[in-house]
Amino acid sequence: MDLTLAAGLAALALIDSTSFGTLLIPVWLLLAPGRVRAGRILVYLGAVAAFYFAVGMAIVLGATAFLPEITAALDTDAAMWAQLALGVALFAVSFRFDAKRRKEGGGRIGRWRERAMGTEEPGGGTGTRTRTGSIASLIGLALAAASVEVATMLPYLAAIGMVTAAGLGAAGTTLTMAGYCLVMIAPALLLMTARLVARRAVEPLLVRVNDWMAKHAAGATGWILGILGFLLARDAAMRLGLLEALLNR
Repeated sequence: MDLTLAAGLAALALIDSTSFGTLLIPVWLLLAPGRVRAGRILVYLGAVAAFYFAVGMAIVLGATAFLPEITAALDTDAAMWAQLALGVALFAVSFRFDAKRRKEGGGRIGRWRERAMGTEEPGGGTGTRTRTGSIASLIGLALAAASVEVATMLPYLAAIGMVTAAGLGAAGTTLTMAGYCLVMIAPALLLMTARLVARRAVEPLLVRVNDWMAKHAAGATGWILGILGFLLARDAAMRLGLLEALLNR
């Protein structure tokens, strides 16, 4: 792999590192009350990286071999009607994430963090004790965040195209995709390290990010679902000829 390709992939990975799942949620987890539970942050980031890696390898090494069959299946009337139904459903669900639900959503988000990270409570005579959170909740949060971003992982798709065109072979492709995913979670790892060694200096910035998320997370989710649903429904309606039929009435 030449330097130009490596630099291009690194730039795309750093763009991917600023997404909701790879940066904002880790910041939110770092602000859980009590001491930083680095092990749980690592579990979350590892799950996100593993998901991205699996998706990338599936596309690079497997899915492209069946591209003609997949394209043909998606061009059937049944598939287009299913896409239209999915788009309408996502658009309808998006209205559940409106501004009126912000307070309720903020409390719910806080409870999710407690379940994922655990909480610290007053102990007997030893100070505090940690109530263990659910690792399954933490991994579920990681997979949910990564899954939502699949439809918008344009930098990752561009990186996959560059790796495929470079013809690195199975071993080279595997190492390159693994390296991409590591660079993608590197900023979150750096923030975790900074939070561990310089809490007072780093925490104000993390608090500002967390406050923004608590205020806008529900609305942002609604917008994402609404836009994705609209685009899916519009594409299906155009391919089925429904829009043309309505315009010609």
